[in-house]
Amino acid sequence: MDVMFPSKPFPTHGGAEVPHCKNTAQMESAVLPCPDQVVLPMQQHVGAPCKPLVKVGDPVFLGQKIADSDAFISAPIHASISGKVSAITKVMLPGGQFTDAIVIDSDGEMKLDPAIQPPKVDAPEELVNAVHESGLVGLGGAGFPAYVKLKVPKDKRLDTLIVNVAECEPYITADNREAIENSWAVLSGVYAIKDLLKLDRVIIAVENNKPEVIETLRKIAESEERDPENRVRVLPLKASYPQGAEKVLVKACTNRVIPLGKLPADVGCLVMNVTSVAFLANYLKTGVPLVKKRVTIDGSAVEYPQNVIVPIGTKIADVIAFCGGYKKPPKKILMGGPMMGIALASDQLPVLKQNNGILAFAEEDSRLPEPTACIRCGRCVKGCPMNLEPTLLEKYAELKRPKELTDLGIMCCMECGTCVFNCPAHRPLVQAIRMGKALVKNSQNGGKK
Repeated sequence: MDVMFPSKPFPTHGGAEVPHCKNTAQMESAVLPCPDQVVLPMQQHVGAPCKPLVKVGDPVFLGQKIADSDAFISAPIHASISGKVSAITKVMLPGGQFTDAIVIDSDGEMKLDPAIQPPKVDAPEELVNAVHESGLVGLGGAGFPAYVKLKVPKDKRLDTLIVNVAECEPYITADNREAIENSWAVLSGVYAIKDLLKLDRVIIAVENNKPEVIETLRKIAESEERDPENRVRVLPLKASYPQGAEKVLVKACTNRVIPLGKLPADVGCLVMNVTSVAFLANYLKTGVPLVKKRVTIDGSAVEYPQNVIVPIGTKIADVIAFCGGYKKPPKKILMGGPMMGIALASDQLPVLKQNNGILAFAEEDSRLPEPTACIRCGRCVKGCPMNLEPTLLEKYAELKRPKELTDLGIMCCMECGTCVFNCPAHRPLVQAIRMGKALVKNSQNGGKK
């Protein structure tokens, strides 16, 4: 496969020109003081939930492993503060599911686990094991355990690392600030992955509405003595949604198309979020696992929007209070961005590993327009980054026709919401597609739920 560096991004299909609303992009991140309590759900990743390794009453150190799983796809969980386990209880996740959670009451000291030390990593297998032990998951929102991405099957060869700094969701600027405030770690992580996996090139993909990020990372990459052949380069992308989606990003950076049901590794690529790469560099240097997260706090109901570095498991209400509380009653609170984020039932839910933003909106900014009849304008088709026909998918979902839905490629949909954003009739296309996917899965299981 071609491993030359593109002079400009390759064309991709569709997308939407959403308002950026990057209100916190130029603000230095704040650090939340140690909270009185954290709640750590056992399911903060794609895959099997963890099981507690501690019991009520146990003292714990910051960074101590407190939960793990033997399943292939999972990620261990570590104490994000020091203190005492006060409860193991059921909590609700943002999507409405329930899972076990470990509650830790702080001792106010943030005492680091004395057993922590930097991992020894000199080979790809050691990198995979170290990343597994770190608890790292995709920090851009997906939550896929990172070590699984790094565990390359023997019948495949990776040649390209794509570092995702697109951050195309409106409002969210956590990755933007990570790249600026922690640029040395980003590049250090890049070279660690490149050298250990013997990759041919690294493309740092940044939307062109982040000039400071582009300039900062480009300057460091071009002056790096470890890279005399300049095999790490920054590629500015058009600021268009959903530019940061994995399949769209791979196409824009390499012109390779990921088939349905396949992964970037199947076309020789490894895609990692910029914050994940920076964390990896810090972990290799210190051995401190994933215990904190930079989160964008914004929205019309928030008094002082900003990026805040918080211990994982901190209640959202505590983070909002640190940002001055609510200046207006919040009608809607989102975990994530306005395009793909999840509306929360309460601000008492905890910040999760993969959570990169909390947005709170007042009532006047939370009203949804009433849908009207489809006018057959074709904007949903023109804008779909996966070349689907959302209006037909909606029709066959309503008719409960799984065969037609499958033939139209419904399982290719990544539910980015571009079709809804572009629709002048405000059709609930994503909701219909989700119901259609459930129909298809149900039919594939022989009607068993």
